[in-house]
Amino acid sequence: MTLSHSPTFLPFQDWHPADIIAALRKKGTSLAAESRAAGLSSSTLANALTRPWAKGELLISKAIGVPAETIWPSRYFDPQTHAPVARLMRTRHPK
Repeated sequence: MTLSHSPTFLPFQDWHPADIIAALRKKGTSLAAESRAAGLSSSTLANALTRPWAKGELLISKAIGVPAETIWPSRYFDPQTHAPVARLMRTRHPK
């Protein structure tokens, strides 16, 4: 799904969760399948639809083939200045 083909996307408007799910289905996958492929519980990746989670956003964006900042611009750009927002992804430290 590209921005030009996306339904009624205004600048800096996040994709609707149904559009994200539909894009995954068009690619022949689902949130549950991508969650399991990443070694997560089948419902974990759905968290990225409702709240910021950099790792989940990255997994979904890779599956769809669209940059995460295109899917969730409100999470990656300041709405006032339109400047990129620094986002950190937590990593696991080896025990």
